Amino acid sequence: MTDFSQDGIVANLHDFKVRRTDEFEKELEIISKNKNLELILPCLYSELEGTALPKIIEEINKTNYINHIIIGLDKANENQAKKAWDFFKKLKISFSILWNDGANLKKVDENLKSKGLAPKEMGKGRNVWYCIGMALARNQADAIALHDCDIITYERRLLAKLFYPVANPNFNYEFCKGYYPRYAKGKLNGRASRLLVYPMLVAMEKTIGKNDYLEFMKSFKYPLAGEFSLKKDLLKELRIPTDWGMDIGILSEMQRNFSSNSICQIDLADAYDHKHQDLSTEDDSKGLSRMSIDIIKTLIRKLATQGNSFSLETFRSIKATYYRSALDMIDIYKSDAVMNGLSFDRHSEEKAVELFAFNIMKAGESFFENPMETPFIPTWSRVNSAIPETLNRLKDAVSKDHEKFK
Repeated sequence: MTDFSQDGIVANLHDFKVRRTDEFEKELEIISKNKNLELILPCLYSELEGTALPKIIEEINKTNYINHIIIGLDKANENQAKKAWDFFKKLKISFSILWNDGANLKKVDENLKSKGLAPKEMGKGRNVWYCIGMALARNQADAIALHDCDIITYERRLLAKLFYPVANPNFNYEFCKGYYPRYAKGKLNGRASRLLVYPMLVAMEKTIGKNDYLEFMKSFKYPLAGEFSLKKDLLKELRIPTDWGMDIGILSEMQRNFSSNSICQIDLADAYDHKHQDLSTEDDSKGLSRMSIDIIKTLIRKLATQGNSFSLETFRSIKATYYRSALDMIDIYKSDAVMNGLSFDRHSEEKAVELFAFNIMKAGESFFENPMETPFIPTWSRVNSAIPETLNRLKDAVSKDHEKFK
């Protein structure tokens, strides 16, 4: 499922299946004696009751190179938090749990709110941000990897490959993004990337003109992948969006702050499957509809910061160009599906494209109405400057919860 392709912007690290998983792991074990490797797992309580996370824990327990795991637990009451501690006690690796709905973590959040520094909405971005804060508070990690907790097809080889580019001292990569083909159960998945991001980047390039940012974003094989790894020096200055534009936003931050030769993407799996979002055609506050609006706004804001101006006519042109590009891609995806014996529902594909095209105008209207919107959570460097004791308070809050539930 891999190839030799390189586009010259960011390095594509392939998996030719020459090396066994245990070979990667033995090398990482040696590296971990001199470099601390930590894993962040942002999760919802509901994922503890699914089939994916128990398998993920089982696979992680087969490794010997991770020094610590930081778990961000969202949407859990006190009884569920106790169950979560019992669940994660299965880990053979030391761990910290951030019970984001607990009183101790809420005190930290309220203190940040008083200074206008707290994340403005719940969600994965907020969860990841606090987990990064915990990594900084611990001050032990040299490299950190992060992946979602709903990966049905999870295997420990994925984890080893995710860590390897930023952990290997012979590599110069600061940031690594995962990629993989999105198909499962006889059909193509990954609608947001296939039908929104790629044709949207093409449309913006045709409408606004070529620039380094769009070229950079187009170089990623799966820009919405939730798996990435990075070196510790990036943590303090990393700006994380609170909305569903998080993955695009983080890539945008990498493009802004680092040269492309310090960024890579790695082939993580032959197939990848996780829970899927509904299209949500009737409600743009959830599902792929909400996600599409947030992603489009993230792209618009980034281009605006580079001096590009937008008008109603610009958005109309982008919408029309996007729609044509997306329909052309549907023809290609149909051929790809047929070639690989996968089912293909053209009606549902075009229905998604129509929704995304409509949401381009919604995102544009939102941008006009609130051009000063700042969806990024403040960097931990700024937080530490404004309230220097915050990281210690965060660490103490996590410790109190651990003592309560252990």
